[in-house]
Amino acid sequence: MTEPVKYTLESSIAVVEMDDGKANALSVEMIAGVLAALTRAEGEAKAIVLAGRAERFCAGFDLRVMMSGPAQAMALLGRGSELLLRLYETPIPLVIACTGHALAGGALVVLTGDIRIGTAGAFKIGLNEVSLGMPVPVLAMELARDRLNKSELPRATLLAQIYDPEAALRAGYLDEVVPAGETLSRAKAEATRLGGFPRSAYQATKLRLRRATIAHIRETFDDDLRTLMPGA
Repeated sequence: MTEPVKYTLESSIAVVEMDDGKANALSVEMIAGVLAALTRAEGEAKAIVLAGRAERFCAGFDLRVMMSGPAQAMALLGRGSELLLRLYETPIPLVIACTGHALAGGALVVLTGDIRIGTAGAFKIGLNEVSLGMPVPVLAMELARDRLNKSELPRATLLAQIYDPEAALRAGYLDEVVPAGETLSRAKAEATRLGGFPRSAYQATKLRLRRATIAHIRETFDDDLRTLMPGA
């Protein structure tokens, strides 16, 4: 089986590409691969670019595992939540290259980025949990509250609004939308720029900016997960 995560160090920029040949779901293997790449990048790079493959950024948590039983679903959600928090609080700049569809957990990965570059096209970005019969978890709600435009938050969460890239830009999911074929190069350029900032200042400022949100997510995580998965 081909590894779903590719890691390349380009000068001082770690380029992490997700590609499982399908929808880029957050499977056990994908989560482990991105976590390992993140740990490596934090040790040897000045910034990170996290990208998907053409037309598919990330489809969210692996439905095969989520449907296989409450215990398996809880384990996957726990591991995936660890990944999201690691991305959100990484001390070095993280640039997301949103190369296509990003739904549910995939949209959350987008929200963790310091800068988020999206590909123009007929792609879907958003949190569709409520429309599928699942409450929006606290972690997802707090990431959305932190990164999305305040006026858009009810539509993006409670009303399960799904956006195309241009609408996602207005809502706050993305910082920039570029033509297909330019997403990765634009993300690398931004990572290079941010990687030139002094690391200690960047890390300390990011911590000040996000510390309260991270603390609230961690404090409520276990209770919230039990509410989401009462049979586990």
